[in-house]
Amino acid sequence: MSYFSPLSLPPRLLMGPGPINCYPRVLSAMSTQLVGQYDPVMTGYMNEVMALYRDVFNTKNQQTFLVDGTSRAGIEAVLVSAIEPGDKVLVPIFGRFGHLLAEIAERADAQVHTIEVPWGEVFSAEQIEQAIKEVQPKLLAIVQGDTSTTMLQPLAAIGELCEQHDVLFYCDATASVGGNPLLVDDWKLDAVSVGLQKCLGGPSGSAPITLSEKFVKQVRTRHHVEAGIRDAHHETARGPKIRSNYFDLPMIMDYWGEERLNHHTEAATMLFCARECARLHLEEGQQQVIARHKLAGQAMLAGVQAMGLQVFGDINHKMNNVVGVHIPKNVDGEKIRETLLLRFNIEIGTSFGPLKGKIWRIGTMGYNAREDAVLHTLQSLETVLRMQGFSQPAGAGVDAALTVYNAATGALNG
Repeated sequence: MSYFSPLSLPPRLLMGPGPINCYPRVLSAMSTQLVGQYDPVMTGYMNEVMALYRDVFNTKNQQTFLVDGTSRAGIEAVLVSAIEPGDKVLVPIFGRFGHLLAEIAERADAQVHTIEVPWGEVFSAEQIEQAIKEVQPKLLAIVQGDTSTTMLQPLAAIGELCEQHDVLFYCDATASVGGNPLLVDDWKLDAVSVGLQKCLGGPSGSAPITLSEKFVKQVRTRHHVEAGIRDAHHETARGPKIRSNYFDLPMIMDYWGEERLNHHTEAATMLFCARECARLHLEEGQQQVIARHKLAGQAMLAGVQAMGLQVFGDINHKMNNVVGVHIPKNVDGEKIRETLLLRFNIEIGTSFGPLKGKIWRIGTMGYNAREDAVLHTLQSLETVLRMQGFSQPAGAGVDAALTVYNAATGALNG
């Protein structure tokens, strides 16, 4: 019987929309030996993770913790816990992941109302306010940064609107957190879920979330304790049970809270990973990390434009950490990606839906939001494009990116 060979992965440079190469310290944290889930060392680290992610999210929310699973697990936990059958949910859609929010809400038996703008655009606060007035939803669910279109939705004015109309405000910030500003308390967000595999520089598999007191009060009306662990002082659910056991946020809050009611066995390795992602982010300094992502994004943008490539969407609302590029008509976009991957060990992405096969998505995030990764990608892309006969000024992309980096260095030194 063959048991296959040991793991031997190629040295890929992941410059797509995520996942990306992990920070080396994150990989090291994941190799740590385990302890029991109720060991005081383990519960101490859980408390540290809660504190660290309050700072990452810029919030004072007590209920800030991890949902074990990919970023989609965080999305589903928030929506299935907040939505009771028949609740009205408003989802503004400007890319693939808005459609995902709508689908998950539908599966929770919500009355889902959607508004849409063309892919490559974002919503104005006025558009969202008008929809809130018309729908009168219980919850507004929106994506901050949608990597399918590379657009970043402004959120600062929406929380005030939701507060005025007594609407819960939920945001999926998986692709944007760490590389773009996210001010949970200042923007009056009631629930936010993210993942590690983008700007936070970790692998997929853990979903940090934060919940406002208003959101917690709402979902606590459906608080339930499993019969097998229920004690005399525990109350039964005061509302309809949340339909998922695994994604039942009140039960997960009990697990992370002082009582430590057993719910699941915490994914210890991913907790260590998430802890190190947050430590790296905060040690470097939140504003410095965002500035690094912005600089890398500007350099990549300048580089692809200098190569004669057309950028997709409204650049004024582009995420710092990913750029969409129209695939030139006279080249085979998938062949370009394949050659970059197999001969240069660089991965870039395509997109979904109406943009499938029409744009490339090039990311500059986390550990890869650095000058050498940007320059190497641009130089390799130029070479592969030239192999397919795409005419462009030699070295223009790298030169343009260097100009951006040199200007930033000069500004710092000046």
